Amino acid sequence: MDNTDDINGATEVPESPADAAELQKERDEYYDRLLRKTAEFDNYRKRVERERHDLADVVAADVIRDMLPALDDLERALQVPPPTEEAEAYRKGFEIIRKQWLELLRKRGVTPIETLGQDFDPRYHEAIAHEASDAHRDGEVIGEIRRGYMLRDRLLRPSMVRVAKA
Repeated sequence: MDNTDDINGATEVPESPADAAELQKERDEYYDRLLRKTAEFDNYRKRVERERHDLADVVAADVIRDMLPALDDLERALQVPPPTEEAEAYRKGFEIIRKQWLELLRKRGVTPIETLGQDFDPRYHEAIAHEASDAHRDGEVIGEIRRGYMLRDRLLRPSMVRVAKA
């Protein structure tokens, strides 16, 4: 059989069943390569997206970590009782700012580490003092000096704590 032309151009018509089998095999190989390349591209796309997300988390963690000392100072300032009624109005304003700051951090996936009453965990706590106490378990966190924070599952900053010693 001769080659025939169709509307789109030349199409090879197999001359024998062996030629047809060869074309079928070649088609299957091309299809297999297409499937593999599609899977490789999909894996590449997922890896790039994951790396982009991780990089964004690293940058966000750096910025938030730099902001935390200012939040610490604001919280320490709020612990001091106001000397006058006029100062109480300022205190309420600072309390509103603190709440807004904490809400912003929460929206970004930042959560404070719970410490009081918890067992000391060196992954999340930094012990700065051990105090003898009959009222608490050995290794129980009895005071928080500086709050620690997590960004989703990543530690931003460990909590500075006082730990009970039996």
